[in-house]
Amino acid sequence: MSAKAIIISSIIFIGLIVGMAFLFTSGQKPEVKAISYSQSDTDRPKAEVGNKFTDIGSMGVNDEKTADFSLKNTGTRPLQILDVTTSCHCTFGQIIYKGTESQKFSMNGSGFVSEIAPGDTATVRITYIPSIMPVSGIIEREAYVKTNDPENPRIIFSIQANVK
Repeated sequence: MSAKAIIISSIIFIGLIVGMAFLFTSGQKPEVKAISYSQSDTDRPKAEVGNKFTDIGSMGVNDEKTADFSLKNTGTRPLQILDVTTSCHCTFGQIIYKGTESQKFSMNGSGFVSEIAPGDTATVRITYIPSIMPVSGIIEREAYVKTNDPENPRIIFSIQANVK
């Protein structure tokens, strides 16, 4: 084999390796490291939630209803949201912060990560769509928000509805 053929073969081989590496890693999110604090830390995030439960009233099985909850960071460091999940595939959790809406997450781990700056408030929106898993009667569904606040590592927001 000539030197020119070896060089060309080497370039093609390296190109294939780089291309395969790109294909296998594209779409992956970089690992985000949660910043941990202890309850005794005075300089830390603090999640403050007013209401964690609301009754969204009566609804038909083909209806869709939402409820919004406030999540405020009253601490001095960024409050990290490390995951959003729900109790059922018919229920979706979403974070709205500074006019930006996350996608809607269901009961499978979202891997969603965001930060709420000290003094800022985000909205946790729960959307319930009973037609996905039809039931009737009084139901309760939940959304779970994982944070780096040592006093509130997992906040549970609940809705109740009467499905007719």
